[in-house]
Amino acid sequence: MEGVQPISKDPLQGYKRWFYAATAYNFLWGLIAILAPYKIFLLLGIPPFQPMEAFQCIGMIVGVYAYGYYLLARDPVRYSGLIWVGLAGKTFGPIGFVFAALQGHLPWSFGFNLLFNDLIWWPVFWSFALRYARKPL
Repeated sequence: MEGVQPISKDPLQGYKRWFYAATAYNFLWGLIAILAPYKIFLLLGIPPFQPMEAFQCIGMIVGVYAYGYYLLARDPVRYSGLIWVGLAGKTFGPIGFVFAALQGHLPWSFGFNLLFNDLIWWPVFWSFALRYARKPL
């Protein structure tokens, strides 16, 4: 049949889509955090961090992660080890948040930010890590 696309036999296709999505999300979030950091705090309804440059630095780090996710999306087998770097950030970030919130340094409402920055990525990232990134390069 003409015009009918064959079903992809690539078992990594679903992961690639998620990694491209992570690329776009991290790039955009990082860019906003750097260029318009007050927008994030306004959206979350909390007072901004001081000094703001510290938050912008976090934006730069998140933006750099985007390149790693891009490499994973392009060639998941070759760059499979990068998933551990992503998981480190997406695991230690929430741990650090809970620690800071328990001490009263961050409002609990800032945790909503973690839902999209970290938690939604866990199932796919862990699945990929445990299936494809367990062997040394």
